[in-house]
Amino acid sequence: MRRAYKKHKISPDGIYNEVVVSQFINKVMKSGKKTIAQKIVYAAFNIIKDKTKKEPLEIFKLAIENASPLLEVKPKRIGGATYQVPMEVRGERRLALATKWILDAARAKKGKPMAEKLAAELMDCVNNQGNAIKKKADTHRMAEANKAFARFAR
Repeated sequence: MRRAYKKHKISPDGIYNEVVVSQFINKVMKSGKKTIAQKIVYAAFNIIKDKTKKEPLEIFKLAIENASPLLEVKPKRIGGATYQVPMEVRGERRLALATKWILDAARAKKGKPMAEKLAAELMDCVNNQGNAIKKKADTHRMAEANKAFARFAR
């Protein structure tokens, strides 16, 4: 039997004192350059604050919530055939998928600084549009299409 995975303790970020923002910064980070990742995220938050005149942390949390999937499909082999079985997504994975999709969507945009692209994608997520929301909808659609195989879920 495998040993249980020991979860890392992530300390909250310096400005907003939130663990979720700290995790997001860690996901933005490339090649261990954390200060650059922090500058990008905080610059994006400042852009959001300027454009919406609202608290960027609330907008960030709402964007993550809107981009978080409820269902996903997981492949399961049964009797030589592989079925795409729809399963509920647990909390930590929902957060991880939402942040990944938001960052992928922001990185896919061209011609602007990363902070602007990230701010635009976060605001799109709040308004239930953009590529991250599209990805969530695709995931839900796939789960809905394979609802017949839900009986294999365990």
